[in-house]
Amino acid sequence: MQKSALRLACIFATLAPAVFAGINVTAPGNGVTVQSPVHYAASAGSTSCSKGVASMGIYTAPGVLAYVVNGTSLSTDLTLSPGTYNTVVEQWDHCGGAATASITITVTGKAGVFVTAPVTNSTVSSPANFSATATTTCSKGVGSMGIYTAPGVLAYVSNGASLNTSLTLSAGTYNTVVEEWDNCGGATTAPITITVGGGNAFSNLQKSGGWAGFGQGPPSFIDCSPSPCDGITYSMAQGIKSPALSGASTQFNLGGTADYSDALFNNHLIGDLSSQGLPDQNHTLVPTFHNFTYDVYFYGTDLALSQAVEFDINQFYDNLGFIWGQECRIAGGNEWDIWNNVSQKWVPTGIACNPLSNSWNHVTIQVQRTSSNQLLYQSITLNGVTNTVNQTYPPGSTPGWWGITVNYQMDGNNKQSPYAIYLDNLKFTYN
Repeated sequence: MQKSALRLACIFATLAPAVFAGINVTAPGNGVTVQSPVHYAASAGSTSCSKGVASMGIYTAPGVLAYVVNGTSLSTDLTLSPGTYNTVVEQWDHCGGAATASITITVTGKAGVFVTAPVTNSTVSSPANFSATATTTCSKGVGSMGIYTAPGVLAYVSNGASLNTSLTLSAGTYNTVVEEWDNCGGATTAPITITVGGGNAFSNLQKSGGWAGFGQGPPSFIDCSPSPCDGITYSMAQGIKSPALSGASTQFNLGGTADYSDALFNNHLIGDLSSQGLPDQNHTLVPTFHNFTYDVYFYGTDLALSQAVEFDINQFYDNLGFIWGQECRIAGGNEWDIWNNVSQKWVPTGIACNPLSNSWNHVTIQVQRTSSNQLLYQSITLNGVTNTVNQTYPPGSTPGWWGITVNYQMDGNNKQSPYAIYLDNLKFTYN
């Protein structure tokens, strides 16, 4: 897969034919801290092999197959020493094919509360995602967990040894506390100080001016325009009344004869070529922003025709390129991938992506440029379910470009089957 930040800050993509839909790992969660033994539970994804899935297994390190079982599901406990493990759950079919799901965990020998999001002393956007797990020496286990947003203000509580929720908070600094209560009457806490930004926002961007469209086809995925070009057809139409939530959705279309080709739609919000009246000619505005939220609803009558849909946030200044790429692979395997700026490739997150056809799907993506200029993928929320990503990558190099942009991309399948997707209530928040 290829990306270019120089050509209108675009993100180029190439997808290989998919054989599997994604493995569903229900335990442990990606990025969690747990005690040993670690419980693993997973079910196999579908396969094009007519003979079906033969077996599943767990790798605790490259080449270290710690567990294997025949069939389409697994449930087991693994004894692991304290440390961080990049584990992989894999399935094998009867035709020689395989698929994997990556799960990173930290095994601890201590009891306590372990918060993966938000990071203490960080600035976040509202709603603020909280994700945490807890362990205890109580033989009866952890009973429940909760979040205090101020002394005595219990804003959220859930049963069990984990929580994952988003809290709507006004701008300001919060000395929050995540607490666990065990079934023996004990409790432990973890203090997390955060600053919630007031947040600047562009709303209903789907009906804004400034959108540009390009076709991209394998193997080079170089932009082409206007449509049709290189066997690709693409278009967009604003002001659609049905289907719509706001009364003015935008329809995006992809088709043509070139298999696995894409349509990229791009809008320059701040800086060079700004469509929002913020050109930042003195280069003093763009570098001040660190926290970004891409919030959008999308609708398709037959989403199975889409190889993937992609939602990207880009920031460029001082010869640095920060490209937060998030794609929901649909025909490509029902999993969220994120873009690694350094190795220039997509990285599976292990997070399932199963949007619904003939229904509005709500996606909220939160990312951050850290104080040390690293790209932090924070969380992805799809239809009310928030998954913490918590992965960090260095930036790339983008000489001469200053700006903040958003992309929406739709990818074609192995037949380049034509399909349309509608976007509505597209909101971009930055602070």
